[in-house]
Amino acid sequence: MDGAAGPGDGPAREALQSLSQRLRVQEQEMELVKAALAEALRLLRLQVPPSSLQGSGTPAPPGDSLAAPPGLPPTCTPSLVSRGTQTETEVELKSSPGPPGLSNGPPAPQGASEEPSGTQSEGGGSSSSGAGSPGPPGILRPLQPPQRADTPRRNSSSSSSPSERPRQKLSRKAISSANLLVRSGSTESRGGKDPLSSPGGPGSRRSNYNLEGISVKMFLRGRPITMYIPSGIRSLEELPSGPPPETLSLDWVYGYRGRDSRSNLFVLRSGEVVYFIACVVVLYRPGGGPGGPGGGGQRHYRGHTDCVRCLAVHPDGVRVASGQTAGVDKDGKPLQPVVHIWDSETLLKLQEIGLGAFERGVGALAFSAADQGAFLCVVDDSNEHMLSVWDCSRGMKLAEIKSTNDSVLAVGFNPRDSSCIVTSGKSHVHFWNWSGGVGVPGNGTLTRKQGVFGKYKKPKFIPCFVFLPDGDILTGDSEGNILTWGRSPSDSKTPGRGGAKETYGIVAQAHAHEGSIFALCLRRDGTVLSGGGRDRRLVQWGPGLVALQEAEGHTDELWGLCTHPSQNRFLTCGHDRQLCLWDGESHALAWSIDLKETGLCADFHPSGAVVAVGLNTGRWLVLDTETREIVSDVIDGNEQLSVVRYSPDGLYLAIGSHDNVIYIYSVSSDGAKSSRFGRCMGHSSFITHLDWSKDGNFIMSNSGDYEILYWDVAGGCKQLKNRYESRDREWATYTCVLGFHVYGVWPDGSDGTDINSLCRSHNERVVAVADDFCKVHLFQYPCARAKAPSRMYGGHGSHVTSVRFTHDDSHLVSLGGKDASIFQWRVLGAGGAGPAPATPSRTPSLSPASSLDV
Repeated sequence: MDGAAGPGDGPAREALQSLSQRLRVQEQEMELVKAALAEALRLLRLQVPPSSLQGSGTPAPPGDSLAAPPGLPPTCTPSLVSRGTQTETEVELKSSPGPPGLSNGPPAPQGASEEPSGTQSEGGGSSSSGAGSPGPPGILRPLQPPQRADTPRRNSSSSSSPSERPRQKLSRKAISSANLLVRSGSTESRGGKDPLSSPGGPGSRRSNYNLEGISVKMFLRGRPITMYIPSGIRSLEELPSGPPPETLSLDWVYGYRGRDSRSNLFVLRSGEVVYFIACVVVLYRPGGGPGGPGGGGQRHYRGHTDCVRCLAVHPDGVRVASGQTAGVDKDGKPLQPVVHIWDSETLLKLQEIGLGAFERGVGALAFSAADQGAFLCVVDDSNEHMLSVWDCSRGMKLAEIKSTNDSVLAVGFNPRDSSCIVTSGKSHVHFWNWSGGVGVPGNGTLTRKQGVFGKYKKPKFIPCFVFLPDGDILTGDSEGNILTWGRSPSDSKTPGRGGAKETYGIVAQAHAHEGSIFALCLRRDGTVLSGGGRDRRLVQWGPGLVALQEAEGHTDELWGLCTHPSQNRFLTCGHDRQLCLWDGESHALAWSIDLKETGLCADFHPSGAVVAVGLNTGRWLVLDTETREIVSDVIDGNEQLSVVRYSPDGLYLAIGSHDNVIYIYSVSSDGAKSSRFGRCMGHSSFITHLDWSKDGNFIMSNSGDYEILYWDVAGGCKQLKNRYESRDREWATYTCVLGFHVYGVWPDGSDGTDINSLCRSHNERVVAVADDFCKVHLFQYPCARAKAPSRMYGGHGSHVTSVRFTHDDSHLVSLGGKDASIFQWRVLGAGGAGPAPATPSRTPSLSPASSLDV
């Protein structure tokens, strides 16, 4: 029975603990023995001539084996294995110059195996003689890393063909099952420095043997990934260290958070429009007129540590209050919600209010207006939606009350009477009266009265409202209506004070949007701006609520991104089914179309005349970039497409699918026509990334179970079984997240899903990385040192899904996932020098696709 202990349990437990301790001691002793053996073999190798070592034993079997190439001895090398915070020495026996017979690819057919029979493959295949058992004489077998019982090789069977393998779908953010392990190659040899001859006989190019070893190995979720070191790298110490000299400066933010935020659009005294997206508050000036800082463009307040949820502007038109949600840092520690009050001219934070006083997040806030902004009203995201009033100068809470269990989406002071506060949210508009408590913490009282809908249908939500100069109130609701509220006739003679004693009713209604209205903003000239959700429209309204201008933008998670081959333009697509072409110089939308399906990936043809877009249904389109007409519409399989990529010469198009296949099409010179060329089949999980070689003949690809495979496309879409032979191949682009040149970008302890996207600059000097922790990183390239340092940039409020450099490397574009944001970063060279800023358009976009001159 649970909880009952027998008389012998104590001694038995002590004996078990003693045995466990002895086992640990013995394991430590074995590690020391292994290290000593490795050192002894290394010294022996220095003393014995290479010819005597090579001549001993039985010749290695032919093919891609563990045997050393002619003129070079096999080596036995100690290797450092980093397991999270623990580091221990492990002996790794392997043939030094020749390609190891281990592959992290799928099992090879009989007769084409990359490893000799009897060895254990990295994918988890079993060995008939057991791990570490002796093989044929003269061959040193590698010691295999311990395999976790919960991380078997995924969807792989040596008896099934690629088409018969079950398709693997990994979760986007799987739970980590093992720390990241990185192994270096062998220690430097002072003996055999004979070069490794390339095939081809006399006159062929000879490559220098890498004295540091021939491969590095990392582990993701318990799976070993071998990456071969290019022959030109004699030592890993030769590779760049430290962060790159290049830096990033936030140049432009496309989009605003209208999907799930309310009352988020205001005008400052400078004429700038202020709004937010992700962790950034954007100050946007539409033109170069006088009176505004910078003469046009965007500025950014970046003091928040998590997503901004609400915004308020002080009556002086300069100070701004912004509230953030609760979150966690990269180590999982909670971040407390707080309100920042900051100067919009200097972008300096002036004050923090309510640190530790709010639950979950700050949902809505507002400054008082009748008394020059002396007070701040805040509603948090707790279950009771606590409504509180604060003294701004002292940061002191004056009154607090539970407002409602229903969601509260907006709050505001009556601009003529600070004792009247209005809140709105789920099926309600409440009018509050605040009395007493000025200067006395917690002594104020708040009482409420409900608005009367009368003959009008009560909407499900009222996300936003704005006060008009005549005292009326406009509200935007979930039905797409703008309601005008006024005092009831019986109260029309009531003085302005004592707002809760007055009854407000609806006096007019106008249908404005299809779907919910998320924002209303009053401009100086009396016009009103409204932002809709479902219809993605931002509308400017004149007197009598007559629509003057409108625009559209992204509203859901973004994944697809590609940059134009010769212009400062880029294309985005995502879950909102919109395909958008952006002009990075004018910061405006060139065009957008509705794909009717979710777009997940895209790539421009090298000519720039067409663009290929992959959808979530296995369908892919080719569109003319000028006319926007669909010139090709093809379906490959019935699962989502994760990557599309044209070869550098534009003759082929590769399409990576979640059905584990890369489809290859031959393409006409203008990119308008294509025909099936072949299929690359061999991955045991879905395709995640791929790159073409510079000659356009080969492909390197990654998959969901961390394979690195190589393909001879020109030779018939054949898989290259000997991955060692691809170590010196040059790649036109580098977007694969797994490979020798970029393995240093992976953080220690990664579970394999922490990096979503990677892109090497066209000048091959830096590599940009999009991670799962809302950050963009900049590394030196190649980045082949474990845990390499980087320059890290925040601002996104969700996982960063993609990064791409523009054609001239002057800018980097990054996509936010759930925050639906697009960041355009200026790349600055060493010493802070960089390309001149682009001249802003006279009508750049306020939100995506907006051209409103506000």
